Amino acid sequence: MTRVVVAGASGFIGRRLTAHFRGLGAEVSTIGRAGADVAWDDAPGIRRSLDGADAIVNLAGKSVNCRYTARNRAEIMRSRIDTTRQLAAAITACDRPPALWINASTATIYRHAEDRPMAEGSGELGEGFSVDVARAWEAALFEPELPSTRRVALRMAIVLGDGGVLIPLARLVRSGLGGPQLDGRWPSSTTRRRAGIQHETAARGGRQRFSWVHLDDVVGVIDFLVERPDLDGVVNVSAPVATDNRTLMRTLRDVLRVPFGMPAYRWMLEIGAILIRTETELVLKSRWVVPERLEAAGYRFRHPELEPALRVTLHAGDSAAAR
Repeated sequence: MTRVVVAGASGFIGRRLTAHFRGLGAEVSTIGRAGADVAWDDAPGIRRSLDGADAIVNLAGKSVNCRYTARNRAEIMRSRIDTTRQLAAAITACDRPPALWINASTATIYRHAEDRPMAEGSGELGEGFSVDVARAWEAALFEPELPSTRRVALRMAIVLGDGGVLIPLARLVRSGLGGPQLDGRWPSSTTRRRAGIQHETAARGGRQRFSWVHLDDVVGVIDFLVERPDLDGVVNVSAPVATDNRTLMRTLRDVLRVPFGMPAYRWMLEIGAILIRTETELVLKSRWVVPERLEAAGYRFRHPELEPALRVTLHAGDSAAAR
C-alpha cells in the first residue's frame, strides 16, 4: 500500500498502527480531533483524504471505560455511528474510492458466554446497551451501497498492549488487589434495566471468560486483511484460546512477581466502579470468542498464549519507563 487513512488515530491502537504504516513507507493521513491531519467537521477534507487511498482504517469512538450515564451513552453511540456514516458518505463521493475499509467493532456484541465460544458464523448476539452500540456500528458500515470498497468489521477482544486495560490491572496487582473479580448479587434499578446497562449475576468464582488479543496481532491482522481480498464482513480478532478472569489475574501476579492478591467481590467492584467512573460489565461479562475465520484463512498469531504475551508487554513497558 502507498496511501492509507487512519481515523481515530489518537488511541493506543491508532498510534501504533500509524507508526507501523509509516515504517513501511506508506503515506498516512489521519482523521480525528486535535492534532489530526483532517478534522471530523471538514467533510471536503475527509473526501479528499479518502479519494485515491488504498485503505481506510477507522478506530474512532469514545472509550467505554466510563459510567454509562445518559450523556455518556449518547456520546459512545454518536462517536461510533456518526463517524462511520461520515466515512461512508465521503467514500460515496470519491472519484476513486478506497479498495478496502476496515472498521473497528467489538467482541462484546456476543452474549455472555460460559457454555461455548462464539465464532463469526455460529455466535449468538447478546442484548443490552453495549450490544446495541455494536449492532448499530456494524450496520453503519455495511448498509451503504459501496460496490468498489471491500468492508471488514473487526470484532476485537480486549487488546493487550503498552496502554489500555493493562495499566489499571497492573496497578491493582502491584497494590495487592490482584485477585479474581468475583460476581455476585447486587441490587438493580428500573432505570439501569431499561437502559440495558445492569449486569446480571452470572459466572461464579471468577470463571467469566476473558478473550484477549495482543496489539501486535491487531496490527498483524490488519496487514493480513490487506493482502487477502477474499476476506470481508465480520472477523473476530482474538487470540485462539480464551482464558478466564481468575487465570488472568493469577498470571498477571506471576509476571509481576506479586505473590498474593486480594479477591474483589461484586459489592467492592460496584462501589469501586462508581468511584473511578467505570462499569462492572467490563470485568464481569464472560467474553468467549474464537477467531474462526482468521485461523481458517491461515493467519498465524504472533502471541497465541497469554503468559508470554503479558511478559513481553509488561516488561517492554517497564523497560520504556526505565529509559
